[in-house]
Amino acid sequence: MASPWTFIFVCGLLAATLVQATLSPPAVLSLGPEVIKEKLTQELKNHNAVSILQQLPLLSAMREERAGGIPFLGNVVNTIMNNIIWLKVTSANVLQLQVQPSGDGQELMIKIPLDMVAGLNTPLVKSIVEIHMETEAQAIIQLESSEEGHNRLILTNCLTSQGSLHISLLRKLTFLANFLTDKVMGFLVPALPKMVKSELCPVIKAAFEDMYADLLRLTSVPVSLTFNHLEFDLLSLAINSSVIQLNLRAKLSDSQGKVTNWFNDSLVSLTVPTLDSAPFSLIVRQDVVNSAVAALLSPEELAVLLDYVLPKLAHQLKSSIKPISEKAADQLGPTQIVKIFTQDTPVLLLSKGNANVAQRIVFEVFATNEARCPFFTLGIEASSEAQFYTEGDRLMLNLHNIRSDRIYLMNSGIGLFNADFLEDIITEILESILLPNENGKLRPGILISIVKALGFEEVACSLTDDALVLTPVYS
Repeated sequence: MASPWTFIFVCGLLAATLVQATLSPPAVLSLGPEVIKEKLTQELKNHNAVSILQQLPLLSAMREERAGGIPFLGNVVNTIMNNIIWLKVTSANVLQLQVQPSGDGQELMIKIPLDMVAGLNTPLVKSIVEIHMETEAQAIIQLESSEEGHNRLILTNCLTSQGSLHISLLRKLTFLANFLTDKVMGFLVPALPKMVKSELCPVIKAAFEDMYADLLRLTSVPVSLTFNHLEFDLLSLAINSSVIQLNLRAKLSDSQGKVTNWFNDSLVSLTVPTLDSAPFSLIVRQDVVNSAVAALLSPEELAVLLDYVLPKLAHQLKSSIKPISEKAADQLGPTQIVKIFTQDTPVLLLSKGNANVAQRIVFEVFATNEARCPFFTLGIEASSEAQFYTEGDRLMLNLHNIRSDRIYLMNSGIGLFNADFLEDIITEILESILLPNENGKLRPGILISIVKALGFEEVACSLTDDALVLTPVYS
């Protein structure tokens, strides 16, 4: 009997093993800086960020700064300031955003360059005075965890510093105009960052929240698999350097909406390759891909009048059976039937750059279409090369080069024989009947809707030892 110390040691060893085990998600959507930048830029347009900049209350903010302890400027300057008719932004642009790692690589820094021209009108100067203002709003994307242990992306620390601010005259004017604008620009230096924070930062935050919600909606769009659907939703989030990683759970549902398979974190391996220069990648774990293929290739029975459809193969089958039983071969008539049953679901096996589909098959030969009992029933363990490729935003799969890895006799009405004797003809029949039928089911492909939703037209695919990897193709 084991001692208590042995039991404690075994429990400790098991606990250590479980701690060291790394759970992998069913799928991972990695978003690079380009996608984040483009999505946030579009949301800023949707939230009319430029209009917000054009409506910045420059004049009132300038007067507040002047009233807030600015040294007395003298009666002349005070008179000029009091005679400013309007001061407003006449044109504004949000320039190209920048996304880069911040701190320890667990946060992202968003930089939003702003370019504005303001017009100043006063009766003391005949023409409109134009002031060029350049600044940069900055914000941090970070993870926020709830008490329940869930995390989400949030935008924090939105501000603009005086260090990123540059204000200048577009063209030199008279001494009086230059003197006036120098004083106005002096007031705008502390006022503009405050206006950006109070007026624009809420818009940036709202744009980010809508972008985040849109990304979550994209991940949950069902993937149609003929009569079944594969659905993803968020499991957890991570920020790695400049990449946002959405770890996804998955489920497979039938045509009635009943969930037939759940996929969560598991000990099944999943290697997440780096993005390198790709804008995004969708990595789908092998067991999820396998279930998708199985949903497309559901078990079925095929019955073929071989002499009518494939007379050459019918003749070869008769010749192959003749050494086993000449009597049985002679009974094969014009209505001879070959039945092929695919059993269970196929199994997809991945390796780097290659894939194979293994399936179990029952093969029967009937002398005529009226015969109730087959000459023999064979069990076949077959495998085919699986070729993944893409057409636009669709993932395609084609099977070819089927081979019989193992053939065994299940029952026989023509006596016992070595089933391997029929391997060549059976492989040809499977190649001519089963593969075209299965490829017909696979022909529509699988629409990867997230590709166009993220602004791309085409997708490329590759295989690792444990996953299917989808990345966009630049047009």
